[in-house]
Amino acid sequence: QVQLVESGGGLVQAGGSLRLSCAASGNIFKINAMGWYRQAPGKQRELVASINSGGSTNYADSVKGRFAISRDNAKNTVYLQMNSLKPEDTAYYYCNADLIAADPFLKIRTYWGQGTQVTVSS
Repeated sequence: QVQLVESGGGLVQAGGSLRLSCAASGNIFKINAMGWYRQAPGKQRELVASINSGGSTNYADSVKGRFAISRDNAKNTVYLQMNSLKPEDTAYYYCNADLIAADPFLKIRTYWGQGTQVTVSS
């Protein structure tokens, strides 16, 4: 019943900006870490940025200084502000969350969104 839904992807010119959003919904007891991954054709899926429940962040070296991850706990939403976009940022971006569903087991599970395409043109 828990699901993550991304939005905000699209086509943008190099140097431009996009803001991705990912909202978690369903019977959620607690969300721990949330993050963004991306996968380009022919490449492995890689971590772009993550943020834990305390607000600590982690970024891939390739996006440091350009991207910023944040979260709104009241809305169960994580954001990825992407600035100074480069063609090499083109990929399918996936939202990820480690959370505890509101069930009798109270077990931490990893959930993934469907993804959203980000394309950066020259």
